[in-house]
Amino acid sequence: MAVLVGVLPAGPVAAAPTPTPSPPASAAGAAPLTWGVAPSSREGPDGRAAYTYKLDPGAELTDYAGISNYSGRPITVDVYASDAFTTARGGFDLLPAAQKPIDVGTWVVFEPRYRRLVIPSKSRVDVPFRLTVPHGATPGDHAGGIVASIAEPGTGAGGNRVRVDRRIGARVYLRVTGELAPAFTVERLDASYTGTFNPFGGGTVTATYRVRNTGNVRLTGTPQVRVAGPFGLGRRSAGAAALPEILPGGEYTGTVQVRGVAPLARLEVDLHLTPTPVNATAPVPAANGRTTVWAWPWPQAALLLLLAAAGWLVARRRRARAHALAAARTQGRAEAVASPEAGREPSDANSTRSRGT
Repeated sequence: MAVLVGVLPAGPVAAAPTPTPSPPASAAGAAPLTWGVAPSSREGPDGRAAYTYKLDPGAELTDYAGISNYSGRPITVDVYASDAFTTARGGFDLLPAAQKPIDVGTWVVFEPRYRRLVIPSKSRVDVPFRLTVPHGATPGDHAGGIVASIAEPGTGAGGNRVRVDRRIGARVYLRVTGELAPAFTVERLDASYTGTFNPFGGGTVTATYRVRNTGNVRLTGTPQVRVAGPFGLGRRSAGAAALPEILPGGEYTGTVQVRGVAPLARLEVDLHLTPTPVNATAPVPAANGRTTVWAWPWPQAALLLLLAAAGWLVARRRRARAHALAAARTQGRAEAVASPEAGREPSDANSTRSRGT
């Protein structure tokens, strides 16, 4: 039997647990299974959106996970804790079930009798767990989740029998006391220029950046991209929506477009990211990146060539017309020289001779 592990992200930060999606196609004939996990107490869910703690190294506490079965039949769930990470799109997710945690997921311990539970239909079990912060835990934010997982047989895309692991969870945010050092690092900045056929319009610079949370607290931030040609000519800028929450060690890839950029050959592209720590007041230095992109003014060059050609034609026609007029005047003068007696009066000598006769 093939095995397929379908990993669902931990439940969203909400007061109420989120039911799982519909069961796989192999279970189409059975009643759908829905269940949820929420922070709880001995008496039941207490309204917390997530498990949020601030503890010293070596501290220990007991808390509860309320696991509810909304289905019309009993369910068997595996209960455990795992580490969280930031997905490529900036989402919050937990390690795959087969991957062992190394951080806060190992600090949460369930008693063996609570690691696999059979929960009757339309009921809830409030499961205790113990959280112990190691004495050598690093200061800052540690994120994970409490997971309730159900593995069921299903059918894969090729018709093979598979085993589907469906998970739902509640987030754990633990801040270990100590010195906070929030920091973003721009690891990569690439840019491209897309021109326009309109010689009087500007093109678009698309900047793609990758940032990493190299500090020890959760961070978000606001990116801004500035573009300028040589000597700061044609300066343009554009911002983007705030980054999602990036966990320590996590990375995020985003894109910012700057429109109306004149093609000034070599363009400087600067990324300025203003970080914002989550639940922290420590000052955060800005993160910056720089790159260049070539933006050749082909439409403008074509327009200049066209104007130059048109000017050359106009000048050529004017010169040809001037030459034709000059030639006509020269020809007229030549004809006048060729017949000098035409229209001239008789001379005085001839007149005197006539009068003497």
